[in-house]
Amino acid sequence: MAISAELGDHLERVVSELVGNGRYNSKSEVLREGVRLVQEREKRLAALDAELAKGLADLEAGRVVPAQEVFDRLEAKYLDQARSKKTA
Repeated sequence: MAISAELGDHLERVVSELVGNGRYNSKSEVLREGVRLVQEREKRLAALDAELAKGLADLEAGRVVPAQEVFDRLEAKYLDQARSKKTA
């Protein structure tokens, strides 16, 4: 199925430059790559949305740790690592 798209002057120049400098063999190839990149971004955004939903569900269910407790644990961990490097 053929698709016709109005890209506007700027994007049309970008596509033409990419084909003209040999990066892509055709305008269609540039547009296919663009659509693939959008698909990848949408997949990453869906994964992020799922993780956010999981985090919110954990919060609502009370499965949380106070931030200060996490910060204290991380600080102790990295101080131990720093001391280990000094003695090595």
